[in-house]
Amino acid sequence: MALLVVGMSHRTASLEVLERATIDPEAVPRVVAELTASPHVEEAFVLSTCNRVELYCDVSRFHGGVADVGALLGRRVGVPLEDLGDQMYVHYEDAGVEHLFRVACGLDSMAVGESQILGQLRGALRDLHTGDGAGGQLDRLLQHALRVGKRAHSETTLDAAGASLVDAALARAHDAVGGLDGRRVLVVGAGAMSALVATTVARLVPAAEVVVANRTPERAERLAAAVGGRAVGLDALRREVAAADLVLSCTGAVGHVLDVALVASALLDRPQRPLFLADLALPRDVDPEVATLPGAHLADLEVLGADLAGTAVSDDLRAVRAIVAEEVAAHAASLRAADVAPTVVALRQQARHVVDAEMARLAGRVELDEDVRAEVDRTVHRIVEKLLHTPTVRVKELSAAPGGGGYAAALRALFDLEVGAAGGARGDAPLSGTVAEAVGRVP
Repeated sequence: MALLVVGMSHRTASLEVLERATIDPEAVPRVVAELTASPHVEEAFVLSTCNRVELYCDVSRFHGGVADVGALLGRRVGVPLEDLGDQMYVHYEDAGVEHLFRVACGLDSMAVGESQILGQLRGALRDLHTGDGAGGQLDRLLQHALRVGKRAHSETTLDAAGASLVDAALARAHDAVGGLDGRRVLVVGAGAMSALVATTVARLVPAAEVVVANRTPERAERLAAAVGGRAVGLDALRREVAAADLVLSCTGAVGHVLDVALVASALLDRPQRPLFLADLALPRDVDPEVATLPGAHLADLEVLGADLAGTAVSDDLRAVRAIVAEEVAAHAASLRAADVAPTVVALRQQARHVVDAEMARLAGRVELDEDVRAEVDRTVHRIVEKLLHTPTVRVKELSAAPGGGGYAAALRALFDLEVGAAGGARGDAPLSGTVAEAVGRVP
């Protein structure tokens, strides 16, 4: 396996670019099909969240994989790859594993330590299983990443140390509307993020009146009931915006749910009251032009992400980084052990073939009854097994240790074993960098 990660996130790309690159759940199978149609990509999965779009691929060639995967993202954004390369990053092999594990732990999130990413990784795993990726290298990698993320959250308090996007939105809302006690809060959407918003508001805002608006009334009613609120359909959106003090939206819809016309019309009914809107969606639910309307205060993911910079506690960061380093080493050891297994099997098959050939030659030269022949056969095989036992055990141990990748190759060379091509995508490829740097290396 040669893991290649090509992506962009809030750390490297503008919100506008991220919004255009977003891959909605319905589009994931098409994107994966397009990726695996490339001669350089064996399998792939997509991780598309509110602050990142990443493509994880098992590739046969580094440069060809970077060019194909980067071009796909470029087409989604509508910008040529050469113009977008500095906003896209590349991670390769162990660096790609480390990046995924960091993402799973919340180290690379806007809200450091947030645990929602685990749900998004589970979604990627389901998508992989829906295709034909079950049981493959990426399947095992994703499952390992989920274990790493769960370990980070169970062994540290990083998730509590990093302020959430919702907390940041409420802090801005407090300043914008002059306090939160008893305010009416409109939550637009009824998915996982909206549920987090509604439950956080119910927990942190005393006497808040929570209204949930959603395209599917049943989902809105379930969420509203869970927080003691009220449910409405999207046809009541204009009326509810006019009555609300805070609007927090995260629907995942394509196109603006709250456009300038709707918000401007709602503001006419409340000329003396400020309205705070938090857009937690990607693509954006709220038209950015809403921020220009008198009385409207808009905070999107870019604004909230800046508010969250530097909020995590250093001790927890160090602990989670140590977990990631340990798990990356364990993953690399497992890959090396898996790599040596076919070599050991080939060595034992070769030994069996030599013994069988010699026993056949002996049978042609010496007449033995069946019992004697069987005993000689067992004796020779026991001798061979004992001779091979120590070297095969040691090569497994040595290969699993850091820097042990050459032992299997040495065994293949010493015994002239045919195991198949190994490391075809490796070579002098960089471990991490931008797409522009990677494409620039193509001969």
